[in-house]
Amino acid sequence: MDLHTWQWVVCAVGALGIGLSKTGIPGLGILAVAMFAIAMPSRESVGVVLPILIVGDIIAVSFYRRHAVWSHLWRLFPAAAIGVVVGWWALGKLNDTQVARLIGVLLIVLVMLQAIKMWADSRREKEADPKVHPLLAPAMGVVGGFATMVANAAGPIMVLYLLAAGLPKMEFIGTGAWYFLIMNAFKVPFSVRLGLINPHSLPIDALLAPAVIVGAIFGRWVLHRIDQRLFERAALVLTLLAAVKLFL
Repeated sequence: MDLHTWQWVVCAVGALGIGLSKTGIPGLGILAVAMFAIAMPSRESVGVVLPILIVGDIIAVSFYRRHAVWSHLWRLFPAAAIGVVVGWWALGKLNDTQVARLIGVLLIVLVMLQAIKMWADSRREKEADPKVHPLLAPAMGVVGGFATMVANAAGPIMVLYLLAAGLPKMEFIGTGAWYFLIMNAFKVPFSVRLGLINPHSLPIDALLAPAVIVGAIFGRWVLHRIDQRLFERAALVLTLLAAVKLFL
């Protein structure tokens, strides 16, 4: 896959955003996915992004591995695995244009979910003991598994679940870190089978990996030094614009 200079720049910024999203600024995750989908053919972008996500996941787990709440993870994994299989089947049936439009739809929906998350943030301060509906985990699991297989875009879905669970910040980040590391590793054989991860995509990942590492380290440093809501709102607007671009 030959990329022009502007494509490399967009992908490098996207990789930096993935690192930041893994360790401190979750709102940047969907923006980074959108940037990759614009910089290269949508179907190929899914395969290029996955190893980059795994690099970020490994770093995040190394930072927050002791803070995971495994009871929530065990509720999510079975349904998420089903969602991944459904997403794998869908990718095998869709062409590049259809994948681009599907990613666009998913990103628009995820922007809406992220907006709901911001609204829920304000409510969380008033609710000391949030209640989690027993069907929330399987529902979020299936949708998140499908979204992550088709578009590497399950971040806002997981954020909503962990927010509803009322986890403290460190447990919130640690649980999410383990979830995405395990789910993204689970997706690798499916992506290889579809030809999304291949000898042409891996060199691109190797060149972009340093940007992920820098972003992840910087994300941890800035976590307590920035207004995260401002970053999330900016990410929502830019992601919405990127999603619309996918339809053009």
